[in-house]
Amino acid sequence: MPVSHPERRRRARLLGAVLAALGLALFPVVKYGNVFPDTGRPMAFGRPLAGHPQAPFRMASTLADGTRIGVTTLHGKKSGFTGKVWAWAPPEYYQERYRDSAFPVLIALPGGRGYPSNYWNRPRLGLQQAVTDLAALGRSKPFVLVMPQLNPDPRHYYDGSDIPGHPKIGTWLSDDVPDLVRATFRTFASRDGWALMGSSSGGFVGLKTVLQYPDRFRAVIASGPDLRPDSPLWRGHERERRANDPERLAARLSARAGAPPVHLQFQIGTEERGRAGLERFIRCYAKGPVTASLHVIQGGGHNAKGYVRGMREASLEAIGKVLRGPAPEDRPDRTYTAGPRAGTADRHPGPRLRP
Repeated sequence: MPVSHPERRRRARLLGAVLAALGLALFPVVKYGNVFPDTGRPMAFGRPLAGHPQAPFRMASTLADGTRIGVTTLHGKKSGFTGKVWAWAPPEYYQERYRDSAFPVLIALPGGRGYPSNYWNRPRLGLQQAVTDLAALGRSKPFVLVMPQLNPDPRHYYDGSDIPGHPKIGTWLSDDVPDLVRATFRTFASRDGWALMGSSSGGFVGLKTVLQYPDRFRAVIASGPDLRPDSPLWRGHERERRANDPERLAARLSARAGAPPVHLQFQIGTEERGRAGLERFIRCYAKGPVTASLHVIQGGGHNAKGYVRGMREASLEAIGKVLRGPAPEDRPDRTYTAGPRAGTADRHPGPRLRP
């Protein structure tokens, strides 16, 4: 017998009431099960360093494994610039057997305007999951990811540099951001625990920063990068522009006897332009202390999705081979030394490495 319209409406109201009651009953379970993270709440990254209170991070998002991405506003003491920084620590960072270990740091830079956010902080892009998966497989290191804002406004891009008359973004990225990381995480004092990665214009910034400061950074993953500084803001400042040119920096470093070795890991998709330029760069400058390789992403375009695939395929593993990793468990023969700057903890076996 067909159900009347009034009866259907009555049953629908009854079902709605039941579902509403169930929803109210289940809500606390769902909330505290990290399905709905407490976005905006204060958070800390594991055990703080002795004598060094952590920076005031707040929750930005939560991954499926329960690890969290935090965000803070950094007032750069050396650059004078204020911007946002996102950070994430891998699961190993919170494990008891690594409680006294340093971790390698990977500073991830976005392309485009890089303002007001950094797209590498979005879990759906998969960078954090790629780091987690490859570390679990023993193919790479469990990096702490640091994702700073790249530019100070939406109108210009600054080539990650100190362009005269403008905010000192180069100093902010090379000095202030690492200082924040040292004050917040258990990091290596030596450059062998520090690397950068970036895509497009962020790849340019990561590349030229490693070449400028080989005593601070050991490696870079540069995905579809520009190879020359091309911000319109350089107009009238040609000498400073040349000082931030990766080709000039690479030529100088590759000819420098006794310079700290660096590894340049390039990525390019088969569906984007620029491969010939990268191959030429490697032929010209991969010599002496500069080593370089190129991973070609089949079917990849000029986008973050393809670049994460390339990092899974080869590039995270490549830089993982030249960077230090955490050492599990405490042993009687382990030596702990303080790092060279306030907030630095150098917690790894043996004496601290120096540039």
